[in-house]
Amino acid sequence: MAERIQISVATLRRLEKGDARISIGTIAQAFFVLGDLNKISSLLDTASDDIGLTLMNEQLPKRVRRKSGKKDMGAL
Repeated sequence: MAERIQISVATLRRLEKGDARISIGTIAQAFFVLGDLNKISSLLDTASDDIGLTLMNEQLPKRVRRKSGKKDMGAL
């Protein structure tokens, strides 16, 4: 498998373990060799990334407050 993807056996092991340092090109080549290249589009689809969306929601401020000071009279 490593020879078909054109990577070392050590890199293949890291790929199998889900190492985040593996390049997207290597991952794409692995999907191509496996005949499942359409999975790349699902990797890049942020709308279906439940974990990523959850992490982004956790970073949102819990409450938004107006700054105190001048009150807005609505006039220009």
